[in-house]
Amino acid sequence: MDGADQPWTRSTCPYCGVGCGVLLRPDGAGGLEVQGDSAHPANLGRLCSKGTALAETVGLDHRLLRPRVNGQDAGWDDALQLVADRFSETIARHGPDSVAFYVSGQLLTEDYYVANKLMKGFIGSANIDTNSRLCMASSVAGHKRAFGTDTVPGTYEDIDEADLVVLVGSNLAWCHPVLYQRLLAAREARGTKIVVIDPRRTASCDGADMHLALRPGSDVALFNQLFTALCEGGALDTAFLDRTEGFEPTLAAARASDLSVTGLDAQQVAAFCDLWMRTERVVTIYSQGVNQSTSGTDKVNAILNCHLATGRIGTPGCGPFSVTGQPNAMGGREVGGLANMLACHLDIGNPDHRSAVRTFWDAPRMPEAPGLKAVDLFRDVAKGRIKALWIIHTNPAVSMPEADAVQAAIAGCDFTVVSDITDRTDTARLAHVLLPAAAWAEKDGTVTNSDRTISRQRRVLPAPGAARPDWQIIAQVGQRMGFTRAFDYGSPAEIFREYATLSGIAGRFGRDFDISGLADLDDRAYDRLKPQRWPVTATRRGRRFFGDGAFYHPGGKARLLPVTWRPPAARTEPRFPFRLNTGRVRDQWHTMTRTALSPRLSAHLAEPFLEIHPFDTGRLGIDAADLVRLSSPSGSAILRARITDAVAPGQVFAPMHWTAETAPSARIDALVAAATDPVSGQPESKASVVAVSRLDAAWYGFAVSNGPMALRCEYWAQARTQAGYRVELAGLDRVDDWEAEARRLFDAPNATAAMITDARRGIARVVLHEDGVVIGALFVAPKPVAVMRDYIATLPGTDGADALTGRPPADVPNPGPVLCACFGVGVNTIIDAVENKGALSVEAIGEILGAGTNCGSCRPEIADLLQGLTTREAAE
Repeated sequence: MDGADQPWTRSTCPYCGVGCGVLLRPDGAGGLEVQGDSAHPANLGRLCSKGTALAETVGLDHRLLRPRVNGQDAGWDDALQLVADRFSETIARHGPDSVAFYVSGQLLTEDYYVANKLMKGFIGSANIDTNSRLCMASSVAGHKRAFGTDTVPGTYEDIDEADLVVLVGSNLAWCHPVLYQRLLAAREARGTKIVVIDPRRTASCDGADMHLALRPGSDVALFNQLFTALCEGGALDTAFLDRTEGFEPTLAAARASDLSVTGLDAQQVAAFCDLWMRTERVVTIYSQGVNQSTSGTDKVNAILNCHLATGRIGTPGCGPFSVTGQPNAMGGREVGGLANMLACHLDIGNPDHRSAVRTFWDAPRMPEAPGLKAVDLFRDVAKGRIKALWIIHTNPAVSMPEADAVQAAIAGCDFTVVSDITDRTDTARLAHVLLPAAAWAEKDGTVTNSDRTISRQRRVLPAPGAARPDWQIIAQVGQRMGFTRAFDYGSPAEIFREYATLSGIAGRFGRDFDISGLADLDDRAYDRLKPQRWPVTATRRGRRFFGDGAFYHPGGKARLLPVTWRPPAARTEPRFPFRLNTGRVRDQWHTMTRTALSPRLSAHLAEPFLEIHPFDTGRLGIDAADLVRLSSPSGSAILRARITDAVAPGQVFAPMHWTAETAPSARIDALVAAATDPVSGQPESKASVVAVSRLDAAWYGFAVSNGPMALRCEYWAQARTQAGYRVELAGLDRVDDWEAEARRLFDAPNATAAMITDARRGIARVVLHEDGVVIGALFVAPKPVAVMRDYIATLPGTDGADALTGRPPADVPNPGPVLCACFGVGVNTIIDAVENKGALSVEAIGEILGAGTNCGSCRPEIADLLQGLTTREAAE
């Protein structure tokens, strides 16, 4: 059937916690058509660049298609039996705490629920943790300390209705672009003010009224100053304060804070406090810059203190708002996917809660204490205390702090199982057993986004090969371990009904999470389930929390927490003088297992980089585009220097996406110390210490090919293109025969070669042809190669008549580096629109070229480009 003849299916995007609705339709050739769903409340039809490119990520060339045991293909029966036997034997010999699961916000809620039930209720250990520990554990802990439960009180509508939105440690423009567009729409419609609090100038600062570039880790001191100003300025809501405890010690701690540790100008801070104080409707959106800290929980509570003291919570346009980084990080919290929680926001340390869950599950045992959080879990793997490990849909050999040590720990584990859609990850390569899982668009279930909206993900493509949904894989292992009846599920709808019923028990305990109103959904109703915000009960549906002053601590009051600034755990010193900040880029996702498949998404920033201030590069002798070596007490990396004043002197920033598949020398989490927040267990990924030096490479290279290349030099970074692959290269050792090296690189010993070489100058250009078309081209120089990369990337598969020049012929358009990934608009195309079509504003560029009119995350870069052109023209 032709794709146009098939109906659209409503589903949910698999990327960030915004939870955008998508419309999916098979294209009739094994792929998909993707559109934004205008009826979904999270995005109202908008998609970011990653969502727009989803159809480019569903191919099969990267997929794991059958189980694999010790590197050999196996049948499902043998693989599942082996997993069940090894886990059972390990538990029998060493006890239930000798095994662990490490799971992911990529799981659907039903998958998460079954994994949590198996580990906590039937294996009898709490050693199940999730990569969400790296993302929002401090927010969970802060919520529980303040509210008594892990409740996100805000909704996306609050962004629409706020008069002031404060972004704290959140580059919303790049990491949650659809929410950022809602914010810009609110600014346009009602004049909403925007304040960004971040050590680094990000794309989110483009539309901001104020940017507070505080020192890394000093958020508590800033919000303590705000709390003090609110108290002294008469902005307290005394009636609401009657519904709280801890005001006096919290004020004393705030007054004792030293604002100077923030490095901010006192007048700028006073202006911020005054703006916050005189604005009635305030939303504070915070993300990883708050959470990923050894004082992350205290940062969260410092923010919550200000909202609680002023009553700016739980009413339209008001409240603290934690935005999550994964599509189902919230769902994982709901089902107890963290090692210190039970399902449905019940507490593992509460004997009544444990008894209720155990009885409901008819479980043989239940742990009485929290299990190992992520960092401690992998430390126990390294020590041999965890002897059987199951990793599901995540890549901790890259994403965990001290990633080299984690990689070694997994490699040394007695028995490691990995469930994933591909075997091409750093973690999958270490597994004894690989289990092929169904991917997004191939499986059914639910996810919960950042504002508590439950949405359906729906299957529109068949699972390839022998791939199976995760809930089924986990349940069948449970059955083979002897728990037949408890894991005899026939569908995700059946699991959802069980989970919703359990939430009703949590509701009777007075917990916030209760979706028992959905417990009677039959399969047909589940299939048709529309997006809806919890709670969903017979009497409550999707309301805001806490506007009525009712909280979940005994006595029903919220708690203000006295918090004190603590510096980051790692201290700068002469050997490691720089503070390293890590984060995301606009068009990539986590460790790029999905996004690296899209040529469009790889076109914007095709290799890893280090942002470093001009003052520091001047001292270190680093020029633009040089490669630099970073080193820390736990690892090293090589990245491309990106000189910018977006970071302060003494601070550097690097993205966290690249892996051994895409740039093995740029696994940035190998440099991040595994220091954690004492309450949440979340690692401090924003404030490690490093040394930076220029890499003295013997040669630099750029290559393109029609297929993967045989790469073996000190630095390489490979990315997909429409014609094949492109790669940046550098080596420390001299190469004498570049033709031979090109033939080895492209695996083309008999290809026809065209060359230009100059051994004295260290320059070589080699283009290889087969059957009259280019299969590979290599450009080498003693400095970073100066060629038109985006044009050269188009050469594989063409005759490449002008390939050796490194630039397009005069009559061939050269769009330049891609700036707008949604529509593939290059820098040169924008410059042409400015110079020849009079497009002198971001809006005019959008009208002529479409750039910036979809997710809008490229608009700040367009504005910077226009500013640069205007400045250059004025100078001329």
